[in-house]
Amino acid sequence: MIVHLSKHHGLGNDFLVYNITQGDTGVAWSELAIRWCARSTGIGADGLLLLGIDGKHLSMRLFNADGSVAEMSGNGIRCLVQAAHHTLGGKIGDVYEVDTDAGLRTAEVIASDGHTIEIRVDMGPVNDVPEPENWAALECDPMRPVRHVSLGNPHSVVGVEDVSMVDLKRLGELVPQVNLEIVEPGPGVNAITMRVHERGAGITRACGTGACAAAEAALAWGIVPSSVDDVVVHMDGGIARVRITSDRWAVLTGPATWVGTVTVDV
Repeated sequence: MIVHLSKHHGLGNDFLVYNITQGDTGVAWSELAIRWCARSTGIGADGLLLLGIDGKHLSMRLFNADGSVAEMSGNGIRCLVQAAHHTLGGKIGDVYEVDTDAGLRTAEVIASDGHTIEIRVDMGPVNDVPEPENWAALECDPMRPVRHVSLGNPHSVVGVEDVSMVDLKRLGELVPQVNLEIVEPGPGVNAITMRVHERGAGITRACGTGACAAAEAALAWGIVPSSVDDVVVHMDGGIARVRITSDRWAVLTGPATWVGTVTVDV
């Protein structure tokens, strides 16, 4: 069976998108995610997105590069919307509703520049969750700020002095069931710098839900003043903007970039 995939990235966090109108391949999606996302032997990506289109009502299912299922992805949903927007011949100002495993999300295309479009996504509430199993193995200083939250998927956020000095791979592998973000203040009073070890993918260049979790934590800790409209989140792949409302609702704004298309024989 010959199928077509598009590849996109949100700040270097890259995804393959499969439009499900092409039909079932007859191979388990988890197996295809492992095969297609492999950097050395496949196409290469952090995850595989399954896209359903019914007008401007979309559906999204995400398989991580290791074949596991993720409930939500802030960069992934922007890449999925870009794929649908391209297919539908959309325009700036278009609003899409997206059914995800974390619930319904709304995304608006607010700018376009060639292969890159800017998308604002209503990411939903930030909720507190218990600390993950084996958290004590990280041996965090009791005085270090830590926050465990969910945006439909689990996050643990840790405040540090310098993100470049942390062995993030080692720490992330101790708690593989969550997304682990480390955060330092700045540059600028309205900004933070974040690195992330993602569940099912390892260290990635950016994480949209992680940016939301980190922004909410930074506001709660007072690293960023509550008077700012948006928290600017610097990641290895670039910058996203996060607005956290008074009732802990997150809105994420960032780019999605079209990389290209590929045809594969399943």
